[in-house]
Amino acid sequence: MALKRKDLLGLRGVSREEIEEILTTARQMKEFLTKNQKKTPHLQGKSIVTLFYENSTRTRMSFELASKYMSAAAANISASASSVQKGETLIDTGCTLDQMGTDVIIIRHPMGGAPHLLAKNVRASVINAGDGMNEHPTQALLDMFTMQERYGSLEGLKVAIVGDVAHSRVARSNIWGLTTMGATPVLAAPETFIPMDMAELGVQINHDVDSAVKDADVVMGLRMQLERQQAGLFPSVREYSEFFGLDDRRLALAKPGAIIMHPGPMNRGVEMTSALADCDQSRIREQVTNGVAVRMALLFMLTRRNLG
Repeated sequence: MALKRKDLLGLRGVSREEIEEILTTARQMKEFLTKNQKKTPHLQGKSIVTLFYENSTRTRMSFELASKYMSAAAANISASASSVQKGETLIDTGCTLDQMGTDVIIIRHPMGGAPHLLAKNVRASVINAGDGMNEHPTQALLDMFTMQERYGSLEGLKVAIVGDVAHSRVARSNIWGLTTMGATPVLAAPETFIPMDMAELGVQINHDVDSAVKDADVVMGLRMQLERQQAGLFPSVREYSEFFGLDDRRLALAKPGAIIMHPGPMNRGVEMTSALADCDQSRIREQVTNGVAVRMALLFMLTRRNLG
């Protein structure tokens, strides 16, 4: 169980076989979590650094706990409290970590492509924890893992993705991963939230949420990035919630037993109602647990690449 690639920078170009192997390993890692076995020797002697240039709660904690659960030496660097504030470049920061013997660097950066630049200049494996509006591969992997747990296979699933697609790196990674695995992503959002290039990715685009959700196996809400409201991309939060918010009525249009998902953080009452987020069909909390399992799997598989 090792990845042949040095880094995980996105899901574009990652094969079906590689995704399957990651998800299979994640299932094994989740067994450790559910058995309350919080210390395994999988990463004994390895060093993992999270390098975050943007704020994060779920992703950063998920990676840090995954590292510590597997006995790695784990450290966190926040750009606001590092030499970045003194003018140090990303490459210099990466090279410094390399010289300290770091095995894996997990980076989140506001600029798309930053993890790719770092990966070209360090020996350590690099994991993209979100770069600008480009990709967030580990979130998509945990999403797919959650879907696979429910349905057994991703082949043939209809996945309705509703919300701010334009600014969502989660949506992009899910599109690449789901199409590779044989699922059909259907996007639903106001026209201002659908990038022009989305049609070229082979996904269905719909500006009517009811049509997108109809007969869906999975209904995924995306965070409405309220900080971008000043850009005039939608009239008001109230109108967005009325026309694109998810609720019980819209869930009833999906297939019986369809699951509800959201990458978080969630604006309750905007992307979806609290009743929907907390209903029996919701897998939002399970996604958090699955995020740790998937990241444990990736850290293990990337560090095994160097063995022997």
